[in-house]
Amino acid sequence: MFSSKQFLPDAVVARLSDTRVANPEFPLQVAMGRKQRDHLAPDGKLNILAADHPARRVTKVGDNAVAMADRRDYLARILRVLISENVDGLMATMDILEDLLAIDGFVREAGGPALLDDKVLIASLNRGGLAGSSWEMDDPITGPSPATCKAWRLDGAKLLLRIADDEPGSLKTMLANAQAITEANALRLPMFLEPLPVTKTDKGYSVVKTSEALARITGVASALGDSSRYLWLKLPYCDGYEAVARATTLPILLLGGESAEAPLRF
Repeated sequence: MFSSKQFLPDAVVARLSDTRVANPEFPLQVAMGRKQRDHLAPDGKLNILAADHPARRVTKVGDNAVAMADRRDYLARILRVLISENVDGLMATMDILEDLLAIDGFVREAGGPALLDDKVLIASLNRGGLAGSSWEMDDPITGPSPATCKAWRLDGAKLLLRIADDEPGSLKTMLANAQAITEANALRLPMFLEPLPVTKTDKGYSVVKTSEALARITGVASALGDSSRYLWLKLPYCDGYEAVARATTLPILLLGGESAEAPLRF
């Protein structure tokens, strides 16, 4: 059984906090020395771990409402997956990326192998549409800018665009997304856009996973910003996916499902 405490000992977690106080520039220094890939997807495919959920107040796994709120456990599980040669990289918020860069720096200083060299690091830009809030569909850029991603030598940026036809906040989010895509294009920074058609239910917003709805929103997403040349689409799978794939020539990153089951089992 996996133990996050054994995988990421108390001393490492304590050092993360100590470093934030004594040397807050340390993660940036590690980022400056990190080896990046020459090409984003050498074989045309990517397997990316998504770890930006807590910033949008999404922490539930199975019946545990705060499973992803435990930062040590979250970081340990991310690292456990990320070090696999079958995983290309990580999509996360800056605080998560900074913690991981710091840990990478600790390992390097101890003479160990680099953890993040040649890994694809993607920063999540908009997390302001907090789950369960009255403004959930109004999701502005509350994370780093594309310029910050470039300055940190990250490999890409990610945007979430949920469209609910009866929510004006969706239009605000779409405009913010378009501006961020334009800024990223000027920096030649790959952008991963997650466009999702949603409808409001008693339990919140639910993704409409039909080929028609996804194909239609794919056309909207592909046209955002001043160009689509650095754009990837992050889309969920559904029956009749051929119609979705035929709706664009852009590369598609298949979206995984919601967290489920008990994490200690895996």
